Amino acid sequence: MLNKFFIEEHIKNALNEDIGFGDITTDYLTTESDMMSCTLNTRVDGIFCGKDVFEGVFKILSPKVEIKFYFNDGDEIKKGDKIADLTGPARYILMGERTALNYVQRMSGIATETNKYQKAIGEYKAKIVDTRKTTPGFRAFEKYSVKMGGGSLHRFNLADCAMIKDNHIKFAGSLTKAVNKLKQHISHAHKIEVECDTLEQVKEALACGVDIIMFDNMDLNTMKEGVKLVAGKAVTEASGNVNINTVHDIASTGVDVISSSAIVAKAPTLDLGLDM
Repeated sequence: MLNKFFIEEHIKNALNEDIGFGDITTDYLTTESDMMSCTLNTRVDGIFCGKDVFEGVFKILSPKVEIKFYFNDGDEIKKGDKIADLTGPARYILMGERTALNYVQRMSGIATETNKYQKAIGEYKAKIVDTRKTTPGFRAFEKYSVKMGGGSLHRFNLADCAMIKDNHIKFAGSLTKAVNKLKQHISHAHKIEVECDTLEQVKEALACGVDIIMFDNMDLNTMKEGVKLVAGKAVTEASGNVNINTVHDIASTGVDVISSSAIVAKAPTLDLGLDM
């Protein structure tokens, strides 16, 4: 998901933002020949994510920075674990520290939060998936982190899947009209999802032959009825009022996927630190 050229370009922009015309602290306190060693440690339990991005920050600043990792993306880490050893020019380790940590703390935080939700689903078949409520410019990293946390992915962008929401239905005149018009224009490779508020809309969506039916802010009993109505003829998705305390009960309705912005938008950064 994260191609090397994409990572490098993103990191260069991040470093340009942070370093600007130079690191006026490090530049005057170190020389090119000064060397240092330090470790990347975790101060809490979680899921590690962002290995290649973390390493990429320092490699762009100086190929002389050597990093040895003890964990890979998706691995469970425990409080006090040493994630990596770093050795190299002090100037570039100090200069890149904050940017590298920004990436890996954010990505590990999302992976950790996603993992909590997927585990909370427990014995049910449902998969936790993300949404488009992402940080502008950081979506690819956030979606990658969801995947590393054991979650699954919703559409990547507006061109990925046709999703008909309530405002689309109002604008088109009806759910059926919206679906029929889309079928005239979209590629055979694209799927159509419809956001349904009622069981009547679920029936109408089924009659239109849509691929995915979202149960939007429905109560548990209504969702159970919706799953029975669909009977495997479309993928069922639950959305709305999804949090760590409700996700298990929502999964019990039999839906295929549960979408939640919380696994990204509300994920706290993971407490990782670079220590000399």
